[in-house]
Amino acid sequence: MPAYSPFSPYLTFGCDEWKSLRESVPLTLDEKDLEKLRGINEKISLEEVSDFYLPLSRLLNVLFAQNQDTYRATRLFLGDISPQVPFLIGVSGSVAVGKSTTARVLQALLSRWPDHPYVELVTTDGFLYPNAVLEERGIMHRKGFPESFDRQKLLRFLSNVKSGSPVVTAPVYSHLTYDILHDEKKVVRQPDIVIVEGLNILQSLDVEGQERASLFVSDFLDFSIYVDAPKEEIARWYVERFHILRKTAFKDPRSYFRRYADLSDSEAVEVATRIWQEINLPNLEENILPTKNRARLILEKGADHVIERVKLRKL
Repeated sequence: MPAYSPFSPYLTFGCDEWKSLRESVPLTLDEKDLEKLRGINEKISLEEVSDFYLPLSRLLNVLFAQNQDTYRATRLFLGDISPQVPFLIGVSGSVAVGKSTTARVLQALLSRWPDHPYVELVTTDGFLYPNAVLEERGIMHRKGFPESFDRQKLLRFLSNVKSGSPVVTAPVYSHLTYDILHDEKKVVRQPDIVIVEGLNILQSLDVEGQERASLFVSDFLDFSIYVDAPKEEIARWYVERFHILRKTAFKDPRSYFRRYADLSDSEAVEVATRIWQEINLPNLEENILPTKNRARLILEKGADHVIERVKLRKL
């Protein structure tokens, strides 16, 4: 049985308790599929997918079906023939914690359920202001912080998606050039499920210097997931990822971080640690981590980047 406390809003599940909730759901991914979904320096295995992600996909499928039943009942009452709107899932967490891999694995699993084959994944990176705007405002060093995102554009996108608009477009971000790709758009055409992945999607506070918000990204979410790990472990994963990128993507002449490709190992550790301590750790502590307990479900990772516990909100 999951750990139960009358004073906590969450039920806590270890691996054995959580994986038992998979029931008879088949594993529809193989090692070749998983290789395409893994993030840099992550060791996610088919066993972890089976133990943790399959039960989660079953829960999301149940909630999706319940959500669609509610829409059908409402339309029947109103005599409305408007199309059903997508079920929105938010995935949040720190830089380097593995939230992008979580979102990709869930997209792959959910798209294999027979009743919702069209599952779209959108990252909020596309809603960052272009570098030119960040430079003009003097906040390039705050990239990834709430004020570096075009919140109004993101809210319009989510509003249009949740209104059932036939075609909605989102900006595309390149991690290679570290900027918005102005000549590319992601097209979303009435999916059954939309997974929105990003740093600050659970935030509910106004951003200093911006107009007081009446809506937040979380207002559009039907379910939210926070990927969690100890800060010291995330810092270590960030440095490990930096080392890998230094030997791969950073070597591309088009890379914004090309200047880091020729660093020595010790120099790379120094630079990555400084970036973590000056940018990513403050953002985590000030803006991301405080939103953790707003999530419906928390995936807790251990030192080996593997999920150890699941916390599910009671209501």
